[in-house]
Amino acid sequence: MKELLLGNEAVARGLYEAGVRVVSSYPGTPSTEITEAAAKYEEIYCEWAPNEKVAAEVAAGASLGGARSLCAMKHVGLNVAADPLFTLSYIGVNAGMVFAVADDPGLHSSQNEQDSRNYAIGAKLPMLEPADSAECRDFAKLAFSLSEKFDTPVILRLTTRVSHSRSVVELQPRQEAPLLPYQKDPSKNVMLPAFAGPKHKVVEQRTEDLRKWAETCEINRLEDNGSSVGVIAAGAVYQYAKEVLGDSVSYLKLGMVNPLPEDLIRELAAKTKEIYVIEELDPVIENHCKVMGIPVHGKDVFPRCGEFSQAVIARCMGKELPASTAVEETIPVRPPVMCCGCPHRGVFYTLKKNKVYVSGDIGCYTLGASAPLSAMDTCICMGASVSALHGYNKAKGAEGEKKSVAVIGDSTFIHSGITGLIDIAYNQSNSVVVVLDNSITGMTGHQQNPTTGYTIKGDPTSAVDLEALCKAVGIRRVRVCDPYDLKALDSALKEELEAEEPSVIISRRPCALLKYVKHNPPLEVDAAKCIGCKACLGIGCPAISFKEGKAVVDHTQCVGCGVCTGLCPKGAIGKKEERPE
Repeated sequence: MKELLLGNEAVARGLYEAGVRVVSSYPGTPSTEITEAAAKYEEIYCEWAPNEKVAAEVAAGASLGGARSLCAMKHVGLNVAADPLFTLSYIGVNAGMVFAVADDPGLHSSQNEQDSRNYAIGAKLPMLEPADSAECRDFAKLAFSLSEKFDTPVILRLTTRVSHSRSVVELQPRQEAPLLPYQKDPSKNVMLPAFAGPKHKVVEQRTEDLRKWAETCEINRLEDNGSSVGVIAAGAVYQYAKEVLGDSVSYLKLGMVNPLPEDLIRELAAKTKEIYVIEELDPVIENHCKVMGIPVHGKDVFPRCGEFSQAVIARCMGKELPASTAVEETIPVRPPVMCCGCPHRGVFYTLKKNKVYVSGDIGCYTLGASAPLSAMDTCICMGASVSALHGYNKAKGAEGEKKSVAVIGDSTFIHSGITGLIDIAYNQSNSVVVVLDNSITGMTGHQQNPTTGYTIKGDPTSAVDLEALCKAVGIRRVRVCDPYDLKALDSALKEELEAEEPSVIISRRPCALLKYVKHNPPLEVDAAKCIGCKACLGIGCPAISFKEGKAVVDHTQCVGCGVCTGLCPKGAIGKKEERPE
């Protein structure tokens, strides 16, 4: 049977067919659907872990216990998982273990454009890169075979376009992988210096063995079209090159991007006069070729930054873009905004009104940095808002403490904000942390987290009590506010900023898009009262616009949250029944 699958769904299908038993991940676009799709197979235990480091360690434990396992994450999540990643390279596996990492060239939903191939090189781990959904399924299965054959974790690298594009996959039955016995072996599994030293030599030899395998494997192939021009590419970029250049060049299509097949590269060089390495982001393949003494064109022709496309490749190589691949490039930009009724909107309006420094974090609420709210000063990485606020206040002293807050979502707080709050309590800065609790992991698509009380499959489980947790780490001042109540929120913020000790404000209201949330009827504008001052536009609600000099509320978008009503100096916004006849 054949199905049209997302790349991420195809990876999950590969896990099922490979007999994988355990998947532990943290949601992060563009990787999230891998774990969501895997959770639909009853044979696979799946979970959302608090963060990527925990997920990697859970998967490692499952591998040591004899079960094939995987953890999935986006590229910046690999930063969090890097600690176990590098040591697991030395330890190896019992049953196969795979890291699925989705990079995001073009920063569609990320804070940087890092290239995960550098992690494969640094950790000395094999990395496979599929170019379509069929390869996603096939490479996922292959990764487990390689993992067990070479006693190593394997990294499966995807990019946004491969993760979120669909192509045909021919489904195959599940092949059960037996639960392997655990054998006690401290010299393999306990990385004391005395054991780790000899293992480094094992890792280096493994890399050489993998390089030899890369020369003859089916996933690296030379496509000789008799051209004097050669192209080396992998992943989605290979597909783009084929669409633009067709059979006018010869190709070295790479499925394994670490270690690289040197003999195949030399063979392409011998058959051509000129080689172009087409790769997004860092010149990994290009630099390797040059170290081998093979001259190639790379970043002298193609950009170092941003996502490639057929148009980019055609332009850089001076080719006409085939009509079949032409895409209208005048589509207007549609920047993301907070949804109508978003519980975070009132928080950022209040912070802006009080002119406080806002140490920000990663999530839906990062949109609080955008106009017209413009109420976020910094955003570094998951959990950094809390730690960075503490550092800011230690630098600024009382001047900073009275005019600064951190904002962090409930899932992000669990991910990596707790330790920062411990630092605040332990090292005593009068810092105010606002936990934006919208009862879900929002920006990645409504995944459960340890505060919601439900597992990835929707089963009831224990829920973290945020108030009790904050108090347990040493914060005595903890209060809960409804972000729709701007007056109460403003009062709470001012009181906590004046307090002479650290405090936490929990802004609690479910995400407006959750299915169980019951909304109020949409609001209306009394045109007779509206003076056109545009104060209502200050919250940046998509439901509010202006027509003929008067405010208008779009009834198809408004959820009746009421946050805008207090902004109008004339009381022109309200419920329909409150309008005078």
